[in-house]
Amino acid sequence: MTAFSGSRYREVYARAAQDREGFWLEAARAVDWFEAPARAFDPDAGIYGRWFPGGVTNTCHNALDRHVASGRGEQAAIIYDSPVTGATRRISYGEMLADVKVLAGVLAELGVEKGDRVVIYMPMIPEALAAMYATARLGAVHSVVFGGFASRELAARIEDARPKVVLTASCGIETNRVVPYKPLLDEALRLSEHKVDTCLVLQRPQLGAELHAGRDLDWGETVAAAAARGVSAECTPVASTDPLYILYTSGTTGRPKGVVRDTGGHLVAPLWSMPNLYGIRPGEVFWTASDIGWVVGHTYIVYAPLFFGATSILYEGKPVGTPDAGAFWRVCEQHDVVTLFTAPTALRAIRKEDPEGRLVRERDLSRFRALFLAGERADPDTVAWAERTFGVPVIDHWWQTETGWPIAGNPLGLGGLPVKRGSPTVPMPGYLLETLDEGGKPLPPNQMGTLAIKLPLPPACLPTLYNDDERFRQTYLSTFPGYYTTSDAGYLDEDGYVYVMGRTDDVINVAGHRLSTGAMEEVLASHPAVAECAVIGVKDGLKGEVPAGFVVLKTGIDKAPQAVETELVQLVRDRIGPVAAFKIAITVGRLPKTRSGKILRGTMKKLADGDSWTVPATVDDPVIFDEIAEALTSHGLPAT
Repeated sequence: MTAFSGSRYREVYARAAQDREGFWLEAARAVDWFEAPARAFDPDAGIYGRWFPGGVTNTCHNALDRHVASGRGEQAAIIYDSPVTGATRRISYGEMLADVKVLAGVLAELGVEKGDRVVIYMPMIPEALAAMYATARLGAVHSVVFGGFASRELAARIEDARPKVVLTASCGIETNRVVPYKPLLDEALRLSEHKVDTCLVLQRPQLGAELHAGRDLDWGETVAAAAARGVSAECTPVASTDPLYILYTSGTTGRPKGVVRDTGGHLVAPLWSMPNLYGIRPGEVFWTASDIGWVVGHTYIVYAPLFFGATSILYEGKPVGTPDAGAFWRVCEQHDVVTLFTAPTALRAIRKEDPEGRLVRERDLSRFRALFLAGERADPDTVAWAERTFGVPVIDHWWQTETGWPIAGNPLGLGGLPVKRGSPTVPMPGYLLETLDEGGKPLPPNQMGTLAIKLPLPPACLPTLYNDDERFRQTYLSTFPGYYTTSDAGYLDEDGYVYVMGRTDDVINVAGHRLSTGAMEEVLASHPAVAECAVIGVKDGLKGEVPAGFVVLKTGIDKAPQAVETELVQLVRDRIGPVAAFKIAITVGRLPKTRSGKILRGTMKKLADGDSWTVPATVDDPVIFDEIAEALTSHGLPAT
């Protein structure tokens, strides 16, 4: 494999496959254990085995206490940057630890104990991180729900997790509006059959909240009073296999799935990834431009950078509009960011507003050395633009809420591999990834099927779903016995590079041919006028489904949309062939997305098929569906 020359990747990956115990026990030495595990894996525990049995530690201790004890107390742990409020704040490891000790003491006085659940419903502010650390400090289990999430969805999560306490803020702040959180929480608590004893409410100056006597406490007053009394809490030892958090992801049945993350595995694998995958050194500034409501924010804003002794950016803003498409580069310059991790959709939004990269060139990015992308497939055209614009490695990598850290990536710390645009490169150590056909038979290179991981999953991956082992088995392990199914379609090439072409649901059947919508999106994105795009399969009585492409044009394009649409139809036919039956290209002003930037293809498909649908709880702006419906109608599609 000439693609691996000069990199240690092949050697490291092979060792993890051949000596699982030795590899992960060695990696576990980077963790500060109260009682070190004697072995890495117990195959007889849990559903498919459990990691680091016998180990005892505490997540908050590894994120804060040990670094203060080792002399990093004055180093910035978190840099809070909020263009929507104009606030910037550097919080040292010592300062964060002091705040967390008091907050953990407050939670303990409210009755929170080891194993209890705490729901955190907050915006991107330092107190939200303190809430997560404080919960972990007590050995309790946090469940972070997006601030501003719809009441009914929040109620479903409260009912499932049954928290003792909810921590919230009075409001969140978007680009051009203030979002009141407290009324949403009040309605969720009214809807929920589980009744919460206490809500701790942080009053933000932009909008106060009404407190309910007997249930709600003012965060600032309560914490200040506790600090004056000398309230503090030390770390509670927990087993490696004890849960750290529950993170809910939408389920196909409408009932949310509570992904469980255990303590020991979550420490070991993300900590290993910081130097080996991301190439970070202790003390450097690492920025994940995501939200703490997503798994990316959990792992690479809140926890892994601090496990490793780096500095993490907490950004309350957007890639564009706060104030312009140069917002990210201002943050990178101002705070000496060495590595940025964001979503491809953020880059496409920036490129749409600043296609020539003028705002990038206005900044000193001499310390900036790598850009990582994840959240959805990074199309080759966007990767190529980023490479030209920044002059640094642009690394697509692939993972899921369920895995907690990347399945595949380009390990810069082991010696970067050649980039193949359209591929997140290679599987990370511990992931035995294969492409399976519908019968579960492994496929040869370059043949598309379902991407599946041979059991056991590596550390940090979910051991089960919260209070629902059977649903975990049925959802992830039953389709291909002995494997975890990612439900992503794709293939591995002759060099072992991974290609993720979309969810298996996004592989459409056109007149008996299985075609990838991801491949068509790749073609559309290559057109010089296209800023971003999405392809869905639309019901067709004769062919089963036919593809329809939605495109957003770059700012400043003077060509008529209809002319671009005609060119796009021909481009797909030229690149993929007539078998694609691609005849519908629709120009829209924007695409419907979640607040993390994921395009809501499923809802678009329901609109196009004329099926009934509801506004997804995670949608950034519900009004966008009116625009999509109008565009569909103008092209002769149902759009209910």
